[in-house]
Amino acid sequence: METQKFNYDNNIVRAFLYATIVFGLVGFLLGLSAALMLFYPELPEFLFGTDDTTIQSLRSGNIQGLINTQGAMGFGRIRMLHTSAVIFAFVCNSFFCGAYYSMQRLLKTRMYSDTLSWIHFWSWQLMIVAVVITFLMGINTSKEYAEHEWPIDILITFSWVIFGINMFGTIAKRRVRHLYVAIWFYIATWIAVAMLHIFNNLEVPLSFTSWKSYSVYAGVKDALVQWWYGHNAVAFVLTTPVLGLMYYFMPKAAQRPVFSYKLSIIHFWSLIFVYLWAGPHHLQYTALPAWAQAVGTGFSIMLIAPSWGGMLNGLLTLRGAWDKVRENPILKFFVVAITCYGMATFEGPLLATKSLNKIGHYTDWVIGHVHLGALGWNGFMAFGVVYYLIPIMWRTPLWSKKLANWHFWLGTLGIIFYAVPMYISGFTQGLMWKQFNPDGTLLWKNWLDTVTAIIPYFKMRFLGGLLYLSGAILMVINVIKTVRSGSFQKNVPAEAPALADIGTARKEGEGVHLWLERTPKLLSILAFITVAIGGLIEIVPTLSLKQSVPTITAVKPYTPLELEGRDLYVREGCNSCHSQMIRPFRDEIVRFEGKNGQYSKAGEFIYDRPFLWGSKRTGPDLHREGGRNPDSWHFKHMYNPRITSAGSIMPRFPWLITNQLDRTQMVAKMKLMKNYFDVPYSKAEIDSAGQWADNQSKAIVQRIYSEATDVKDQMEKEKMAKGTSYVPLEQREIVAMIAYLQRLGTDIKTTQIQTASAE
Repeated sequence: METQKFNYDNNIVRAFLYATIVFGLVGFLLGLSAALMLFYPELPEFLFGTDDTTIQSLRSGNIQGLINTQGAMGFGRIRMLHTSAVIFAFVCNSFFCGAYYSMQRLLKTRMYSDTLSWIHFWSWQLMIVAVVITFLMGINTSKEYAEHEWPIDILITFSWVIFGINMFGTIAKRRVRHLYVAIWFYIATWIAVAMLHIFNNLEVPLSFTSWKSYSVYAGVKDALVQWWYGHNAVAFVLTTPVLGLMYYFMPKAAQRPVFSYKLSIIHFWSLIFVYLWAGPHHLQYTALPAWAQAVGTGFSIMLIAPSWGGMLNGLLTLRGAWDKVRENPILKFFVVAITCYGMATFEGPLLATKSLNKIGHYTDWVIGHVHLGALGWNGFMAFGVVYYLIPIMWRTPLWSKKLANWHFWLGTLGIIFYAVPMYISGFTQGLMWKQFNPDGTLLWKNWLDTVTAIIPYFKMRFLGGLLYLSGAILMVINVIKTVRSGSFQKNVPAEAPALADIGTARKEGEGVHLWLERTPKLLSILAFITVAIGGLIEIVPTLSLKQSVPTITAVKPYTPLELEGRDLYVREGCNSCHSQMIRPFRDEIVRFEGKNGQYSKAGEFIYDRPFLWGSKRTGPDLHREGGRNPDSWHFKHMYNPRITSAGSIMPRFPWLITNQLDRTQMVAKMKLMKNYFDVPYSKAEIDSAGQWADNQSKAIVQRIYSEATDVKDQMEKEKMAKGTSYVPLEQREIVAMIAYLQRLGTDIKTTQIQTASAE
């Protein structure tokens, strides 16, 4: 067979490697900022100005600077920007970096198209920049890990398809007959992410010139699809592609073959099959149908087996080479990464059980769990890949092995100081929320009791993040010094014999999996079927059967003003801290509902697009917020939460009070709801939407003025000062926000609860 000469493309690998490092630092800084605001919520005031004389500020005495930010530094927006930066910018770029490097060498060919490689690179980076801009502006869908609005969803799809064409084209022109295990994981990743991304992000734009859209799913159905996506974004963005990197870079760094080929096969097929079923474990005890919750729990527990199979396959690859771990910082990162993967994939199924879920869900325990995976598994694997590639691609030894070891220890301490305090904080929250006095009253009735109890753990978490970031900065220094001392080679000469055409039919005596490994089309089809089964069985029945969401006749659509207020709630990322789901627990019903005794029902959410059940309670649940506090309380609470709730860590929202509400799309929103989603607005209601909103806003302002004369006096002073440019309070955003908050949970509230014993 004639030997063919060709070149590997290191240029595209270098581009993704630099993007990984840059966006890694950005993601870590955003996370550190969010962590700081959880015990120092005045950070935006310190930076931009405040009228609170008790707060030190760079611009004391003037809150206009904070108002001018329009919430760009608000916790809700920073938090979603942090998660998106870490997932899509840091982890995905690290995957592309490792995949473009390893695929060429595993397949003995250059990438299918240099042009497609660069289109993929620049479209992905453009998407990241667009995410930063839109999130800071408050343009988002609120759906966790999928907050991007519809134009960015299309851009992600385009970039992912380009990557897929390039990957499958490269596989087609390979010079190696059998696909190595890392390639299996790359193929499954591409297929699953494409499926998840498309189905979860089906939405109807308000118009093709607007960034606003509404999910095609509502309430319970939206929750099921979102967490089918959300859990499997963890599976097929944060796990399977990184496992592919593990199967290539760990053996390379250890100079040992993978421990077990058979275990690789079992690990791959069992993992991609089981993962797709586990999403509903994020919705235990919610209004989701009980059968879906049970299926989610069962498959989550089964996940331990394939996950630990992969972990053991990775660690046992080091058999006979553990002495190298002492000397090689790359192996140190890989060993801790795989260990964190094993710990997180054991803890996840435990949290999916109902016994632990009722304590852990909505608490910092979940935050600790997620970051054990993100910082330990994803972060350390990415760092290991960077340290592996830099000396090879620049043809020079790493500038400082000592500095890399310092990075390792700072990162490891950072993970410990992050995760452990969050576990303690989560246990504290979960237990404090559920404690009762002997007389049946809540022991910790005031929500702020639990918040103030965990502030020390928030500070320790910040220290952990600081240590982790410090290690990453050392890596940047090491990379820069190594690059400057080396010589980069864009095109690496290689040679291999051409692949003979022997057909796709299975040969006599050939093992089934060996046959699959040389027939990429069949392997890809089987991988698609394997990942699609769980989604079909869980999602389709829930979406197609009306009986899965019982109708409650008392539940009515949102008024035009409430619909606008809900969009403002989404804009500010309020669901990052507040849930809207009262589970059927005694403590939650008593705490959030009082004498009415109503936990959340599936039928209450039929007009919620998107659903806003949340995944973390930093603040209290809001599903029964309507009528709990006066309108004036909400007004002052939004202006400065410390006025109404001493010790609150909620950020301020003064721009809501100064901004005029944009009503230009209000009628269009109602028409979209009616025409596309069969929301029962009548033609008369749509035609009179403006008057409807005016009447509701006037009633709210009248109540505010009657309850708080100081607010009325302040508005009068403002009117005198501004003259014709004065915007009446009735036309401002705060009124729409109050309208929405005061609507929550009021549809099925009752004044009495009748029981069998009371008759």
